[in-house]
Amino acid sequence: MKKVILLALCACISLGASAAKKTGKKKKDQAPVEVVDTVCIDTFSYHFGRANSNGLKNYLAQRMGIDTTYIAEFLQGFDQKEFTEADKREKARLAGIEIRQQVESQVYPQASKQVNDSTEVLNKMLFVQGFRDGFSGQNVTVPMDSTQTLVKKQLEYYHKASMEKKYGANRIAGEEFLKANAKKDSVKVTPSGLQYKVLTMGTGALPTREDKVQVNYEGHLIDGTEFDSSYKRGKPVTFPVGQVIAGWTEALCMMPVGSKWEIYVPQELAYKDREQAKIPPFSCLIFTVELLEIEK
Repeated sequence: MKKVILLALCACISLGASAAKKTGKKKKDQAPVEVVDTVCIDTFSYHFGRANSNGLKNYLAQRMGIDTTYIAEFLQGFDQKEFTEADKREKARLAGIEIRQQVESQVYPQASKQVNDSTEVLNKMLFVQGFRDGFSGQNVTVPMDSTQTLVKKQLEYYHKASMEKKYGANRIAGEEFLKANAKKDSVKVTPSGLQYKVLTMGTGALPTREDKVQVNYEGHLIDGTEFDSSYKRGKPVTFPVGQVIAGWTEALCMMPVGSKWEIYVPQELAYKDREQAKIPPFSCLIFTVELLEIEK
């Protein structure tokens, strides 16, 4: 191949030299012609293709996972150009091997972590078998939507159990606080469990869930830790009444404009098992809320 290329290159150079001799004489006023081509198009085509192969071995190894010691087999396929039926079957088989490896090394560990962060509780063999049957349609005894429903409910159960183990003490402390707080003469309790104390009763209109209101507020955990304050930011906040935590929505719909209340929000009417910025899961929250106006 190199010999042929060298001969072609020499031929191109010879042709170029001959052309130069023929056109060597030019008129005085003729502008010099810039010579761009250095080799013939065939030689350029070969070298351009070769240049584009640079880095292919790394791509095969790193991106396609191919053992580059089997270059002869790769070249055999490269020269073949098209898939035979046998090749298509083999490609499917190899894809099965690759997916199985991904299921065991990635899918299963991630699924297991959804159930428990620290202890592996899933049966790996049955997980892989379920994955296989789900794809193949074999050994099917229940429809896929029933399987999805079962998995969703069970993951919710495991999540609640995990959160209760980690943060259940917050829930218990909140329940004890609210039980004692409800006995105070100044505190009123609604059927939902929301508690509130009127500091100032306004005389303005009552908001609805569809209204947008402007308020000043500060929020504390039951241990006194402050987690937010519009007073300290020096600017009241505006939001739709129906788009905040349930405890706020309920309280605001009972507060005439100009009111200032202290509200005690059970975790069920707040963020429940979700962690929200500085608020741990299952936290009972205490807010001082001042309703400034209903925005039109």
